[in-house]
Amino acid sequence: MKICFVDTNLFVRYLTNDDPAKADRVEQLLSDAAAGAVKLATADLVLAELIWVLESAYDLKPEDIAPMIRAILATPGLDVTNSAVVARALDHYQGRNIDFIDGYIAALMEKLNITEIYSFDRKHLSQIEGLNRIEP
Repeated sequence: MKICFVDTNLFVRYLTNDDPAKADRVEQLLSDAAAGAVKLATADLVLAELIWVLESAYDLKPEDIAPMIRAILATPGLDVTNSAVVARALDHYQGRNIDFIDGYIAALMEKLNITEIYSFDRKHLSQIEGLNRIEP
């Protein structure tokens, strides 16, 4: 069975229902994937873009967005690149109220057993326990 990639805009339509006809078609696609009729894949970068769109265009907050992204990660028949890193990034994003990308950086560093980061970002990265921010 071939694998098809899912782009950000499908998730946007589905989660916001701003175009009900398209949202219904995406819902059917996800149901088909859950039933094994199609295999789907997407990337961590797609989810990062999705979070940005939901924040900037729909004014949603981390406490609204994180459960949506976790539901995507749990969708049967949909493989997400680096899903464990994304899940951990969501913990940082929601639990510490930091940018998702900073949460992703911290989660990736944890995965790679890296504890030091060169950064001028005091606001977000300094909140991550076990992460040592260094300014060059």
